[in-house]
Amino acid sequence: MRRTIDWTGDAVTIIDQTALPAEYRLLELRTVGELVDAIQRLAVRGAPALGAAGALGVVLATRAAGDVEAEAERVAQARPTAINLSWGVSRALAKLPEGPEAVLAEALEILDEDERINHEASRLAAEVVLEGCERRPLRLLSHCNAGRLATVGWGSALGVVWHLHARGLVESVLVDETRPLLQGARLTAWELAEAGVPYRIQPDGAAAAAMARGLVDCVLVGADRIAANGDVANKIGTYGLAIAARHHGVPFVVVAPSSTVDSTMPDGTGIVIEERDPAEVLSFGGTKVAPDGAEVFNPAFDVTPFELVTAVVTERGVLRP
Repeated sequence: MRRTIDWTGDAVTIIDQTALPAEYRLLELRTVGELVDAIQRLAVRGAPALGAAGALGVVLATRAAGDVEAEAERVAQARPTAINLSWGVSRALAKLPEGPEAVLAEALEILDEDERINHEASRLAAEVVLEGCERRPLRLLSHCNAGRLATVGWGSALGVVWHLHARGLVESVLVDETRPLLQGARLTAWELAEAGVPYRIQPDGAAAAAMARGLVDCVLVGADRIAANGDVANKIGTYGLAIAARHHGVPFVVVAPSSTVDSTMPDGTGIVIEERDPAEVLSFGGTKVAPDGAEVFNPAFDVTPFELVTAVVTERGVLRP
């Protein structure tokens, strides 16, 4: 399948995730400003994909007449929670003294690496799931989107589903809709349908009830930043899922590339949580759904304490916090 984000010789090409599932649309981004806008409005999203976007943003900056380092910083600050974005920027920027072609080569290597790394991380995580779940075939629960659309081309947590499905070990996937922007209903469900994996979409608030009814064998999520102690920042609602999973004895497995681990962050209390536009909550499908003057709390992420995590899996191995 086409990569979620790629370099086409003179532009960054992305699958516009704001258009799915109604329309499969590609965007060509030729300036740093266009890339930053795409990142901030979630046309490209997901920590691993943002790492690639960060590196390609530096490539765009080298091709413009301006301050490359200042433009690279604009990209790095476009979204504060996912460490992969600044990681990709830093890695490409380190090649700047060698010239623009060296920057491009490093960015392309990050693209190739991402597919390999997430394939391996999800392969290892599939074995963790099989070790922790007696029932076959499995009923899995996902939150937000951690599939190929969140990466360059394979997927992290949803990559586990691809591995297990290929072995005939997936009965179905419960897909949290993921309010307020419905990345689960719009993106994860689209990917599962494309792959022929049985699934059902559920309201976010139904997850605990599904576990109580014995409908979930394992919860699989990605991550936007993992602290040194194993605390995990991920899409808002992940913390509540982890609490429910612990209460019901359901394994809670986090899958991410090692670039998502922030060894400089001792624990999750220091992770900056992005708060998004109140309009995302005040309206739905273009229709106002709240009274005039309503105040809004709209964090994009929450932090799950390591005590609630069964395992964090990267391409480097399995960490049981």
